[in-house]
Amino acid sequence: METNETKTQETPAQVTSFADLGLSDVLLTALEKKGFEKPSPIQADIIPIILNDERDIVGQAQTGTGKTAAFGLPVLEKLDESSSAIQALVLTPTRELTLQVADELNGLRGMKQIKITPIYGGQSFERQKKQLQRPSGIIVGTPGRLIDHIKRGNIDLSELKFAVLDEADEMLTAGFVEDIEWILSKTNPERKTLLFSATMPAPIAKLAKEYMKESVTVSTKRETLTTSLTEQIYFEVRESDKLEALCRIIDVEDEFYGLIFCRTKRDVDAVAEKLIHRGYDVEAMHGDFS
Repeated sequence: METNETKTQETPAQVTSFADLGLSDVLLTALEKKGFEKPSPIQADIIPIILNDERDIVGQAQTGTGKTAAFGLPVLEKLDESSSAIQALVLTPTRELTLQVADELNGLRGMKQIKITPIYGGQSFERQKKQLQRPSGIIVGTPGRLIDHIKRGNIDLSELKFAVLDEADEMLTAGFVEDIEWILSKTNPERKTLLFSATMPAPIAKLAKEYMKESVTVSTKRETLTTSLTEQIYFEVRESDKLEALCRIIDVEDEFYGLIFCRTKRDVDAVAEKLIHRGYDVEAMHGDFS
């Protein structure tokens, strides 16, 4: 398939309420419970397009613009709760993003009876196989593990309504373009394709041209990022001083609540154990689960 027409749509300055975007009461209630009050610019642009327009979408947006809700809300709205088929597939570059997106979609679906299943490397293949034997409306996964399941007949994408490529430029950097092309070739050709990328390098533009029909491009200006509401600070310290520095940062706040990210599962366990020994209320969280 080739792109017949691509139109660029700039984010409007005026942001409407979620209720004005055509979402059902079920999803509006879920948004209210999550504390969402107003849509971000990319949400205000993309939600009505997915709900009311048959065109594919290229969304140029950085992390922090609210793009998961931008595609997640209208996709959840359009799926058939009574169907046992896989109706939406979200491709992500890492297992961390897979879990993040799946968790976000679970929070957005509210009372809608749509199962979201994360599929990624590092988790038991047999466990995932058993999960896939039960109906899943949405699959969120990394390319490599998805291919393994598709080849073994555990995932059928013949009735897919939506294919979402999240962080497409990151998947390019990770060398997943050929994997993405293979997966898309196994999907329903009538699906709607949604591609999101912070940048638009030539291989991503080529992928969009080959696998997307008539499309609309929605771009979010950098100054509209929701991360502008977050103060970001870093400290350069020796490896041997990192734990002491971390403890001082925690101690500065009267009631510290936060996330500490580590490179490996072993690091997560080690840091958590050291903090617990110092009297901090800490829980370790990683792919092996507790």
